[in-house]
Amino acid sequence: MMIMIRAIIRPEKADDVLAALMDAGFPAVTKYAVAGRGKQRGIKIGSITYDELPKTMLISVVSEGDKDFVIDTIMAAARTGVKGAFGDGKIFVSAVQDVYTISSGVKESGTGGGKA
Repeated sequence: MMIMIRAIIRPEKADDVLAALMDAGFPAVTKYAVAGRGKQRGIKIGSITYDELPKTMLISVVSEGDKDFVIDTIMAAARTGVKGAFGDGKIFVSAVQDVYTISSGVKESGTGGGKA
């Protein structure tokens, strides 16, 4: 089974996470800027409240056997300090039913293995 891992992280940690994934043998990542808020409901600086904070979302599809290793790699690289900090982000994991390669039209079953 293939697994999609979505990591929402601090923008300043994105390069560290991408480098860690590349070094670990998982170069296939989609990256884009997002904005949102978690439990902290934004941040207040003086009289101004920022409801949505900038974050970076990284998406990678890996085999189920690589899931825990990739998650551990992301967490280690995205964590602020040794213990982490509020706002370091979240990782969401979901199953991938099918994968299609647009250029060739080839359909891969979601049960495929290997690094995507």
